[in-house]
Amino acid sequence: MHLRRILRPTAQTFRLTKPPRTPAASLLVAAALLVSACSSGTATSATSAASAEAALAALPRATPAALTPYYTQKLTWRDCGTPGFQCATMKAPLDYSDPGAGDIRLAVARKKATGKGKPLGSLMVNPGGPGGSAVAYLQSYAGVGYPAAVRARYDMVAMDPRGVARSEPVECLSARQMDAYTQTDVTPDDQKETNALVKAYKKFAEGCGAHEARLLRHVSTVEAARDMDILRAVLGDRKLNYVGASYGTFLGATYAGLFPGRVGRLVLDGAMDPSLSARRLNLDQTAGFETAFQAFAKDCVRHSDCSLGRKGTTPAQVGDHLKAFFRKLDAHPVPTGDPGGRKLGEALATTGVIAAMYDQEAWPQLRAALTSAMRKNDGAGLLALSDSYYERDPDGHYTNLMYANAAVNCLDLPSAFTGPGQVEQALPAFEKASPVFGEGLAWSSLNCAYWPVRPTGEPHRITAEGAAPIVVVGTTRDPATPYPWARSLAHQLSSGRLLTYVGDGHTAYGRGSACIDSAINTYLLQGTPPAQGKRCT
Repeated sequence: MHLRRILRPTAQTFRLTKPPRTPAASLLVAAALLVSACSSGTATSATSAASAEAALAALPRATPAALTPYYTQKLTWRDCGTPGFQCATMKAPLDYSDPGAGDIRLAVARKKATGKGKPLGSLMVNPGGPGGSAVAYLQSYAGVGYPAAVRARYDMVAMDPRGVARSEPVECLSARQMDAYTQTDVTPDDQKETNALVKAYKKFAEGCGAHEARLLRHVSTVEAARDMDILRAVLGDRKLNYVGASYGTFLGATYAGLFPGRVGRLVLDGAMDPSLSARRLNLDQTAGFETAFQAFAKDCVRHSDCSLGRKGTTPAQVGDHLKAFFRKLDAHPVPTGDPGGRKLGEALATTGVIAAMYDQEAWPQLRAALTSAMRKNDGAGLLALSDSYYERDPDGHYTNLMYANAAVNCLDLPSAFTGPGQVEQALPAFEKASPVFGEGLAWSSLNCAYWPVRPTGEPHRITAEGAAPIVVVGTTRDPATPYPWARSLAHQLSSGRLLTYVGDGHTAYGRGSACIDSAINTYLLQGTPPAQGKRCT
């Protein structure tokens, strides 16, 4: 389960993705767990200690001569097929250490400012992932759903990061192979099932390596952030204005660390902590999903359609009932009506439940899906939630979200675990963090162990000395990017301003809090950041 940078087995289970939104509803998604579980092992402690000292260094202010052709290129804008939007293709060096070795072509889209008033330049957006399509997010939500006042003053801009969607996408498995992969049991009961899980991870990694060996070495967050600076220059902006959600906060913070003097108005919503190891990230995220589940459990028993308990049932008991249901599905999957014959087993059901933890607006849908599966032997509802998480359409086609998610996560950080033995040792810590999800998320953190490309990144702090004020937003009961991450990033950044939303769900901007929205809109439109420590409900 990759958690997009945050859940399901593929790469370092981090899937931190802000679900694409429409004004009326949210699509739920989550994929590789960016986090790895923190054990008491010395390797993790050593990594954490090293990250406490290491900080991302800023690049020289002057643009290297070898990169000048990229910074001075002219984009040819064309109609996207979506009214009001224009698309273009931008070139960047595949390898920044060797710009002459070839280019990568990156998909860009924009929607020009629509109103009167002094133009504020471009506002770049990224929904997270890694692996989420920024272009799709712009066209489906940001370019039409951001506040009218923001869209009136900014050209809304997005670029699919390298390896993602329209930007030379990483590909790994066929649709049929991906169906099998998503159904892999990530709570092995014996050595045979452990071997099957390892085999699935290896097959996934081999598929990615067979198709994209050269590209896989150059899809890091640092490289994607450098691509953003080229786009900033090509658009004619002196500084970068940016709203990044979930993994998009790591991308934005990395940009600030590399180019602090070019930081304009940056909003990092649902923040990640770059100083943590993959194992620690996964463990923190496991605890975050447990926090979200506890909130769901308390809400569920207040409703007559809650199949996990009734009024007076404790969250712990609700969790026990859900775990018992998962065990039942492990032995006896239930029908779903899927044309391809997929049944709802433990893996898909767990993914469906986790998908609904991203947004409390999905809780009624989850209650209905659980009722159908538990009382009517119909797994269609939970399967639909799981498919939305994996971005699988009704025809059985997957976007490349999970492939890009694994590719970026496994390049950015060393693997959380190197083999099943380390996972088994860490299981008590994961199960303590989440009695409901801990075991599955621990095993999901193993996927990068078999990746065909060595990682190029390490945990590090980002200080961005000299940057303009950067707004870091944290939600207190965020399942995918736990609130302590936002506090840590705001503290690391020399100009960080922490804005807190006291509530549920993943990310805060545009989720219904007038206080949060007003603070961010004021910052984007007037340049005035919220007071340090401001809290909203």
